[in-house]
Amino acid sequence: MRSLFHTAVAAATPARLFAGRLPEPPSGRVLVAGAGKAAAAMAAAVEDHWPGPLDRLSGLVVTRYGHGVPTRRIDVVEAAHPVPDAAGRAAAGRIHELAGSLQRDDLLICLISGGGSALLAAPAAGVTLEDKQAVNRALLRSGAPIDRINCVRKHLSAIKGGRLAEAAHPARVVTYLISDVPGDDPSVIASGPTVPDPTTFAEALHALEEYGIEPPASVGKYLFAGSEGRIAETPKPGDPAFADDELVMLATARDALAATAALARRAGITPLVLGDAIEGEARDVGTAHARLALALARSDRPSALAMLRAGLVSFAAPAGDLDPLTQTVPKAPCIVLSGGETTVTVRGDGRGGRNTEYALSLALSLGARPGISAIAADTDGIDGSEDNAGAVVTPDTLARAAAAGLDATALLADNDAYAFFDDLDDLVVTGPTRTNVNDFRAVLIQPATPSGIAASCGTLSSGPGARSGRCRTTPRQEAP
Repeated sequence: MRSLFHTAVAAATPARLFAGRLPEPPSGRVLVAGAGKAAAAMAAAVEDHWPGPLDRLSGLVVTRYGHGVPTRRIDVVEAAHPVPDAAGRAAAGRIHELAGSLQRDDLLICLISGGGSALLAAPAAGVTLEDKQAVNRALLRSGAPIDRINCVRKHLSAIKGGRLAEAAHPARVVTYLISDVPGDDPSVIASGPTVPDPTTFAEALHALEEYGIEPPASVGKYLFAGSEGRIAETPKPGDPAFADDELVMLATARDALAATAALARRAGITPLVLGDAIEGEARDVGTAHARLALALARSDRPSALAMLRAGLVSFAAPAGDLDPLTQTVPKAPCIVLSGGETTVTVRGDGRGGRNTEYALSLALSLGARPGISAIAADTDGIDGSEDNAGAVVTPDTLARAAAAGLDATALLADNDAYAFFDDLDDLVVTGPTRTNVNDFRAVLIQPATPSGIAASCGTLSSGPGARSGRCRTTPRQEAP
């Protein structure tokens, strides 16, 4: 299972993505700017593949603490995520100022990846950083999907929602994106600093109301003024600021799933790809995926197909050629693959991100069923705000938990999946991967014979760099 996760991460490694894809140097200046968990690795890759003299490059990117890499011409600043801090605010201010100095013959290369919304922290006029932090914390605990969260973030920012491109106009802007959002909408990835924003102040206000968030007074006042037209909206499609701009999508969850599906086929295991845009409460998605796995394990293909057709296991329309309804419902050994971004509505005081919560819910729903294993991990190496990427589930997870005196149901109710898997030594710990194509989930359904289980598990669970313990592992890292 670990090798599948490594493959998903490798498919989105920035060092592999820029060859032959950078623009020709302009007659004017070249500024490189960006934000996200992959921003530093992307900047290093731009330097490695730049088609002109390296001394023409300058700029600044901001990434999460611990995600920086050495660069030669492009400055790297580390800042806080998922709640912004003063370092991110200062970096965003510098980037906005540099973009505003560009002229018509200049070029802005913008490097955008997941996490950029928090890292580009430039509060709008009249909104303090502390107020933005409070709103961010409330949104992250609310269970709101990322597009709703980023709608609010864009309308409290001086740089997101297309405002960076607006500042750089009339210079040409070429944006390179590594997507961490379901559906790969460029206006949602890092809150779209260089793309038109289709959302409005009124929608931002509605999002806060919908999720029961009472904002600080300055935030409510600012959003209300914007909804009444007293503050200029974010730039919309058709705005001249975007006339000569270009977007390049470098990597997505779809790419990661395609790579892992190919690996499974080479191992003789049939993949069933549910989709790259799955959303919903992590525990609900875990329960639904367990139901599908159990149906596949007992060769109940009609029930499995009925679940797929009813949308009971996808929680979102799968994209294009990943549509499970175009695929044959497989027999074991098979593996169910999915991507996207689930959410967690925090009810307890425990620790754990959406992938560990999904994994614990899955384990509880599987019960003691033999022959089913799973991994759920965030491709950036960080599940929420913890130090793990995710967790693994094995056929004996609940038995080992009972022997250790762990109450799985109570821990899930307290949002404490981290403690559950930490005590079992089943956390996936990688450190920063310096990329981010969202969550990766794989559920392996193996034949009921011991020999079949050993053959399938051995092919997909081994991997270089594994430490002692069941799934504490350091994946293959690309050189920066």
